[in-house]
Formats: sequence, C-alpha cells, structure tokens
Amino acid sequence: MMVIARRIAILALSCIGVWTHPAFANCGADPGACSISAGTYHAVLPPAGDSPAPAVIFLHGWGGDGAGALTNRGMVDALIARGYAVITPDGIPRASGSGRSWAFHPDREAPRDDVAFVAAVADDAAARFGLDRDRMILAGFSVGGSMVTYAACRDPGAFAAYAPISGSFWRPHPTACAGPVRLFHIHGWSDGTVPLEGRRIGGAGIQQGDVFQAMEILRAANGCTRPNPDGFARKDDVQIRRWDDSCTPGSSLVLALHPGGHKVPAGWADMMLDWVEDLTPSQ
Repeated sequence: MMVIARRIAILALSCIGVWTHPAFANCGADPGACSISAGTYHAVLPPAGDSPAPAVIFLHGWGGDGAGALTNRGMVDALIARGYAVITPDGIPRASGSGRSWAFHPDREAPRDDVAFVAAVADDAAARFGLDRDRMILAGFSVGGSMVTYAACRDPGAFAAYAPISGSFWRPHPTACAGPVRLFHIHGWSDGTVPLEGRRIGGAGIQQGDVFQAMEILRAANGCTRPNPDGFARKDDVQIRRWDDSCTPGSSLVLALHPGGHKVPAGWADMMLDWVEDLTPSQ
C-alpha cells in the first residue's frame, strides 16, 4: 500500500485504489468490507469534525461493486471534504457474469429485498461508525440510480433525501408512491445507455422507463398542484428544474439535465449537497 499526500485527512490508499481508514478495523478480518446478515458494504469516513457526521450511501452501477464505486475519487473527495461519510454497499452477484447489480423492480422475483438491505446498511454504519442516521442521503448511478428511485417511492422516509444519477423507474412504471419525498435526479441529455425516454434491453421485453413520466409520478406523490416547475436555474452547463412551493411542505423534487452522456458529472456532489443543505439550513 502506498501513502500519498491528499488535501483531506484520509491518507491511505489500497493497492486497488480504495481509500482505507483506521475505523475499518471494526469491520473484521477484511479491512475493506463490513458485513451484515444480508450482504457487505464499504465505508470512508471524513476527518474528525461535525459529530455525528452525515453520510451518503452510494449504490454502484450494473456490473460494479461497492469497492469499485470508491475509485471515483473526484466524487468521494468532494463528499468527504464536505464532512460526509461515503458508504458503498455491494449489490447482488450477477448469475450470468462478473460484478453485481440491484433487485430494484418490485414486479420481478429477487434473491434479496434491496430496499430493506440498503436501509439495514445505513443503520449498521450509523451504529458502527457513530454517524447521523437522520442525515443520510441515498444516491446511486445507473441501475443504482434506479434502485434509489424505487427506494424513494416505496419508503420515502427511510433517508433524509434521495439522489439518483442516470437511472430511474423501469416499465411498467409504478402507479403511485408511498408519500412525499425529497429527490434530486440528474441525467445526461445525450445519455445513450439510459436515454431520458428509456429503451428496450435485448429481446426479453425488459424496458427502461421514461424519466419525465417518473417525475410526474413523483410530483403526484409530493402533492404538487401543477406540472410546471416552481423555478428554473442554471449551474455551469446544468439546467435545473425544481418543484417545491406548489408541493407538500417539506418535500422537494429536482430534475437536473447536463449535456453529457451516461456518467456521474463533475460537480454533482457539491450541487446535490447544496440542495440538501438548503432544505435543512439549521443542520
């Protein structure tokens, strides 16, 4: 393991590119993973400061894993620099190939209830590392973003906010969600892997959903009284549409569109956290 200087207080980097921290000693023999009954997860903690610290639970994309998600150093560094722990759970091993994915669609049989699993990861990480369970955000990329959106729809109060990236509902879309939610969805205007309108996958009849229809479903859950946004904004090259004032108090819905493709865009972490912290300024 090589030790390099960084601008944050986490200095150790494993030979596969994943940050480590002395707190990982509490996870058992493997310093890179923590285990609960339903699976495993990885964690990076911020420097000592705000205690208990908030956290972002980040769900990897199709074929990835929790350790791999931590190699997005720009994203991880930005979250840590804002005082957030980064928790990256491992999805379900894929039966037909390497890597992992998520059981997100409620109409399909799955070996694990992943909505319950990510909530259990959050509970365990809060207890294990002394994190603030009430200030945990569930985020994810691609099918991890789809997993986040379904979790928000099914159990909107399980996390302080939800932040899917380049992933949303699949068809058939849900007919309704459990209640109001705080959700920040960012998507690439030119995303060809998960187009905004969705696409068919192979010949099995599986089809991605429509992000705009997903926002309509979420507006209904939030009790929004009109379809058009309450406000528009621009952050660099990102166009932001926001529903707050016309919706249930305490709820918030954002659709942010960047000009790129299927990726976690640069600046996402700070943009998302600015939104979260604007919703809860006293914290």
